[in-house]
Amino acid sequence: QVQLVESGGGLVQAGGSLRLSCAGSGRALNIYTMGWYRQAPGKQREFGALITSRGSTNYADSMKGRFTISRDNAKNTVYLQMNSLKPEDTAVYYCSAGVSTTPLTPPNYWGQGTQVTVSS
Repeated sequence: QVQLVESGGGLVQAGGSLRLSCAGSGRALNIYTMGWYRQAPGKQREFGALITSRGSTNYADSMKGRFTISRDNAKNTVYLQMNSLKPEDTAVYYCSAGVSTTPLTPPNYWGQGTQVTVSS
């Protein structure tokens, strides 16, 4: 079983930056594809970014060029660096771990989420 705990969310002004962290426990995360999803108020949870065990990345169009996903297997942690934040990035951000390398298959594990609010 994998437990995931996100941190780093908060309130930021438009144009600002935040770095989210997701710490794993229970199992080493290096074998999993790690991802970040988000859910805005009144909307469904949507895919944001993923990084495979080999380091390949995949981003939703909404995150390309502004967000960067990375992982530190030694720390069992995955990160999401978010730059040039916009009010429409406001959402609860969820960390995920899974065996699939594509966002077409739902992850196996989820964190509890961390709130990101971008003010205009």
